[in-house]
Amino acid sequence: MKYLVLLARILFSAIFFMSAFSHFSAGTIAYAASQGVPFAGFLVPAAGILALAGAISIIIGFKARCGALAIILFLVPVTFMMHNFWAVTDPMMHQMQMIMFMKNLSMLGGAILITYFGAGPLSFDGNKDCCCDKKEEA
Repeated sequence: MKYLVLLARILFSAIFFMSAFSHFSAGTIAYAASQGVPFAGFLVPAAGILALAGAISIIIGFKARCGALAIILFLVPVTFMMHNFWAVTDPMMHQMQMIMFMKNLSMLGGAILITYFGAGPLSFDGNKDCCCDKKEEA
């Protein structure tokens, strides 16, 4: 089972790790600006750094709870600003944005679980609390 937990952390984080680098491209910044993201030239690369740091943290299991919080901080504004399907009139784009919105909600749920339970086995944290300490009740 411990290898499945490691695999799950890798699979969960892969999308954030792989997509983080595109946040430094002019095309991604321009697209975000066209979607109404303020200060896109700063916020989009900052979001890329947040996603990359969170993904690496979760993959290696080092301060994974904090990494999951970084992913949450990344996902919430991205989900509502970039995938606002309710404002899209083209039926095909409406469907695509709704799928992306729901995908992000699903990943948000995964990040919340990691924030609560931590990295699990085969991690630097070794199921210990990190910067986001929470006291276990007896």
